[in-house]
Amino acid sequence: MGLFGKKDDSVEESPKTIDEGGVASKTANAIVQKLMDFGFDGLGPLDSVEDVVKEFTAKYPDPEKAITKIIRSHTRLVASAGFVTGFGGLFTLPVAIPANIIEFYVLATRMVGSIAEIRGYDVRRPEVRTAVLLTLVGADSTELLNKAGVPTGTRLAQIAAKQLPDAAMMVINKGVGFRVATKFGGQTLSRFTKGVPIAGGVIGAGLDTFMLDKIADNAKVEFPARRRLAAVPAED
Repeated sequence: MGLFGKKDDSVEESPKTIDEGGVASKTANAIVQKLMDFGFDGLGPLDSVEDVVKEFTAKYPDPEKAITKIIRSHTRLVASAGFVTGFGGLFTLPVAIPANIIEFYVLATRMVGSIAEIRGYDVRRPEVRTAVLLTLVGADSTELLNKAGVPTGTRLAQIAAKQLPDAAMMVINKGVGFRVATKFGGQTLSRFTKGVPIAGGVIGAGLDTFMLDKIADNAKVEFPARRRLAAVPAED
């Protein structure tokens, strides 16, 4: 049976395993909402995925070259942001952790969303957005899919191409939020353990670019080029 076979009743029960009223749960929800608002839709000074794709495909008609340029652009942004966030070392640590988490993953979401869009996946569809978010957590995506009652073993592109139950998407999205808050927060903390301000900035920039490169490589594998699904009608 494929990735999406007969509906599993366990999917409906999965959301109950998450503490809806806990602080951690609220934090996870808030992180995912910011990724949706800023990473995909481009609130404030940030361009949306649609804007990024239009800009780079206009400059570089070859889709794969446009993707390469988008990755390089976001790598530069992440390196700059990581350096600024980490520059103060331990003196800015209490503020730097939450700022860096959101900053890095918003840019990563926009980058992966742009790759998916160029490869033929409509990022306005909720299933595509969930698949994009799963690329941000690497190997943890398998565990999140299992918890949501979704069979695993194939590319995330199949999630983007099928109708995923709302309950499963809720579990997956929130799980991504938990992973972002805990996993990356711990890595951010480890950068500054020596408390060297300038070195902290350099290490922060290097770690951020390394992580973004891994996410980009994963995204290119998980979202192979395909013909676009039927597009959602654009709003006037």
